[in-house]
Amino acid sequence: MEKRGSPDGDPARSLEQGPEGLEGPETPIQVVLRVRPMSAAELRRGEQSALHCSGTRTLQVSPPGGGPDVAFRFGAVLDGARSQEDVFRACGVRRLGELALRGFSCTVFTFGQTGSGKTYTLTGPPPQVRRAQGEGVPVPPNLAGIMQRTFAWLLDRVQHLGAPVTLRASYLEIYNEQVRDLLSLGSARPLPVRWNKTRGFYVEQLRVVEFGSLGALMELLQMGLSRRRSSAHTLNQASSRSHALLTLYISRQTMPPADPGEPPVGGKLCFVDLAGSEKVAATGSRGELMLEANSINRSLLALGHCISLLLDPQRRQSHIPFRDSKLTKLLADSLGGRGLTLMVACVSPSAQCLPETLSTLRYASRAQRVTTRPQAPKSPVAKQPPRLEIEMLQLQEENRCLRAQLGQIDPKGMSSLEAGVGRGEGLGLLWTQPSPPPLQPQGSVGLGWPGPSGISMGCYRSSCWRTRGSGRKRASCRVARPGPGMNSASWPSRSTSWSGASSVPATVPSHALARPHRVPV
Repeated sequence: MEKRGSPDGDPARSLEQGPEGLEGPETPIQVVLRVRPMSAAELRRGEQSALHCSGTRTLQVSPPGGGPDVAFRFGAVLDGARSQEDVFRACGVRRLGELALRGFSCTVFTFGQTGSGKTYTLTGPPPQVRRAQGEGVPVPPNLAGIMQRTFAWLLDRVQHLGAPVTLRASYLEIYNEQVRDLLSLGSARPLPVRWNKTRGFYVEQLRVVEFGSLGALMELLQMGLSRRRSSAHTLNQASSRSHALLTLYISRQTMPPADPGEPPVGGKLCFVDLAGSEKVAATGSRGELMLEANSINRSLLALGHCISLLLDPQRRQSHIPFRDSKLTKLLADSLGGRGLTLMVACVSPSAQCLPETLSTLRYASRAQRVTTRPQAPKSPVAKQPPRLEIEMLQLQEENRCLRAQLGQIDPKGMSSLEAGVGRGEGLGLLWTQPSPPPLQPQGSVGLGWPGPSGISMGCYRSSCWRTRGSGRKRASCRVARPGPGMNSASWPSRSTSWSGASSVPATVPSHALARPHRVPV
C-alpha cells in the first residue's frame, strides 16, 4: 500500500508551542482533512464509499475495481461522523487566534471539489438552504462553522485582556478575476490589487469596518454571504462561484506610536473559502456557469503551481509567480511569507468523485510540505532604538574629537576663540594662532592663504573648504579628487582638525566648522 504525506503532528499540538517557538524557524502549513458523509442523492443512486479512515491521521483510498490502496497522512483526519465542534477543536483555530492577538498573521482556508463541504465547514449551511427552511432562520448553534465559533471565542477573549483592542473586518470575493467588496455601501465594483514593500499585496479602496460586538460581526458576515455569487448545478445546489476572503484585523495599542499617523500594530486572522474545482462535463455547466468554472479552475491551477514551486528550494529563492492571478497575490504572504497557515481539505467519499478526490489529496500533501517563517510585525517604537543608537554613537565620537581638540588649545588664543564663539561660529575647528595671515585673492575661484613654503593651502567658497596646489586649478568642491602631487591618503577627510600654524583664516563659515577637513602640510 502506497503512503503519502508525512506531517510531524496535529495542528493543535504543533501550535501549542506559542509565538516564542514559532518566530524565526520555518513552520510547515498545517493540513486537516475532512471527509463529508454520503449525501442522500448519492445513497439513492447506490454509490459506494472509496475512503476509509485508519486512525486519526491516516486516510486509506480503495479504488473500485480492485486497484492498489493508497494511504495519505495528514495532521488530522475527520470522517463524516464528526461534528462541527469536533472540526473546530481538531483544527486548533483557538491557538491561531491567540497568535493573531500577539501580532501574527494567520490564515485558515478550505480547499476541495465542488460539493465537498468547504463552505459548510467554514460558515455552516449556506443562506440558500436556510431561506428554503424559512426566511430569517439563523444558523443553529450545533451547525455553526469555524468562522462563527472563532468569532464567539475571539470576542470573549478580548473582553478579558488588559490592553485595549481594536477589531476591524473586511470581506471580499474574487469573481472571474475581479475583486469585489462584499461590504461596500454602494454597488459592488472591481477593485485593484496593489503592491508595496511595506504591505505586500493589498486591495485598494477596500472597506474596513470597525466592530465591537459579536452581533455586529455576525451582521457583516451575513451581509457578505448574501452578496456572494452562487449557483446550482448537478453536483451542488448552492455552489460558490467565487473565492471569498474575510479578514479580521486585531490591533492592540500597548504604547503610543512614534508617529501619530502610524496605525497601531496588530495581527490578522483571515478566512478563505475557495470555490470548488469542477469538471464541466460532470457538473453540466453551460454558458455563464462554464465561464465561471473556467475562471475558478485557472486560479486554482495558478495556486497549485505556486505551491509546487515553493517545494523546490532552488526555485523558491528565485521567483514564484504569485502575480499570475488575484488569488495567489492575496495568498502570497500565507503560502510563502511570514504568516501561519491552516488548510482544511474537504473531500467526497463517493467512488464517482474519486478522480477529483485524489487530486485534492495530492494537492493537500504538497501543501503540507510548504513552509513559512512566522514573524510578528515590529512596532514603530521598536524600530527607533537602532537609529537612535547610531545617532548616539556619532554624537559620542564627535564629543570625543572635540575634547581632544580642546586639550590642544593654546591659552593665549582663548580670547579670539571665545570671540568667534560669541559670533555663533561654533567650536568645530580650533587653531592655535590667534592672528593668521590675511587672505589673498586666488583668481576667480575664491580666496586662499599662503601655507608653509609659499604653498597655497586652501580656498574659501560659499559651499565648502578644499585644498588646492600652488598655481594650479583648484579641485572641485563637490567631487573630492586629489590634485597633482597628492595621493588619496593626503586628501581631506571628515571629522578631523586642521593642521599647520598659519593655514586657517580668522573667520570661517559655520557650515565649514561643522564638517572640518585636513590640509596636507
